[in-house]
Amino acid sequence: MAGKGSVSRMAGRYVAPRLPALAPDLNAGFVREALHRAIHGIGPLAPAAVAAERRLHDARGHRRRALNAIIDDHVRYAGAQGMLTSVGGAFTAVVTVPTNITGLALIQARMVAAIAHLRGYDLDDPRVHDAVLACLLGEEKVDALVRASKIPAPPMALATAPVHDPETQRVLAAEVTSELVAKVAGKRAAVAVTRKVPIVGGVVGMGVDGLATWRIGRYAGSELRPRARR
Repeated sequence: MAGKGSVSRMAGRYVAPRLPALAPDLNAGFVREALHRAIHGIGPLAPAAVAAERRLHDARGHRRRALNAIIDDHVRYAGAQGMLTSVGGAFTAVVTVPTNITGLALIQARMVAAIAHLRGYDLDDPRVHDAVLACLLGEEKVDALVRASKIPAPPMALATAPVHDPETQRVLAAEVTSELVAKVAGKRAAVAVTRKVPIVGGVVGMGVDGLATWRIGRYAGSELRPRARR
């Protein structure tokens, strides 16, 4: 009988390469649709601007506290969906992988869009959409894309560019999709180790998704500096 380590390695090898096949509809259009729903709201999730204004009201106009509350809210949302989509172990990926990626895209995009609104950016502006997508990649990935001349600038500069470049948004949407798939692949490999104790896999999923969301929120908060509302 194969040992626990060999079974875990087999699970990791099984899940990671199959992620694109398990979620065939995840493309650049999927990311743009997730951003649209994040901004305008879906189901129980209010539009990003509404969420931002609620937190600003709760914080009595203190924008830094409101920003921290927005991040905390979405870290909890991400952690909850991360746990639910990881609790069954690696071999339930056929069902949970698309759900996990879709959930992360929606939650993280809503968080960044809410931060952008709080900082005075117009969520109807396609340049701001580019900035939100860039924030979802994180500082290290954005810096690498700028150095490689794949995108012209970091989020703040994208949001305030003289004109909107549709090609930049296409590249960003594709990169965000790849990044989400890669993150879920990495998490699935970690969850595979805990497959005999499903609840532990759920805790791992909760921690990984929550931490990733926290990092993106902090990056967005530092990159999207306040602007005067027009």
